[in-house]
Amino acid sequence: MSAPLPNVTKRRAIALIVAALVFGVDQWVKMLMLGEFALPDVGQIYVLPFFNLTWTENYGVSLGMLTAQSVEMRYLLVALTSLISLVVLVWMMREKAWPELLGLAFVLGGAIGNIRDRFTRGYVIDYADFHIDGFRPFLIFNIADAAITIGVLIILARSLFSREKPKPETEQAAPES
Repeated sequence: MSAPLPNVTKRRAIALIVAALVFGVDQWVKMLMLGEFALPDVGQIYVLPFFNLTWTENYGVSLGMLTAQSVEMRYLLVALTSLISLVVLVWMMREKAWPELLGLAFVLGGAIGNIRDRFTRGYVIDYADFHIDGFRPFLIFNIADAAITIGVLIILARSLFSREKPKPETEQAAPES
């Protein structure tokens, strides 16, 4: 028998901690790329036959869309992604179900990590380069991007595959005559 889930307030607090951890790990790894690995200077580090660390400065948002070509556009993207993050935070504070809270926490933590990059540097640091020979199933990404993707997949899976169970007949209101 599994332990019961904590109450909703505790679940939300745990979700905020998860978001903070995602943000922290993302920023720590990006600092490693900048510092210890000196990835901007070396450009690429071979790790495995299917994975490299490749320095990339992403001036756009998801899939490189909406590329910021000016300072004004950069801050517009920061404002837009901050607004989206605020919506995710409000949703998280209203959500009760643990899987959705976890998904939202991943999205929020990752989004804040990328927002911080864009605000402080003008671009998002991307470095994770999965490939099979010359084929790249993904664009070069970072931990924040991976967390956002995982969070969205959790939320989508829950919305597609979990249905609320109908109430037993005894709890349903009898039709009026």
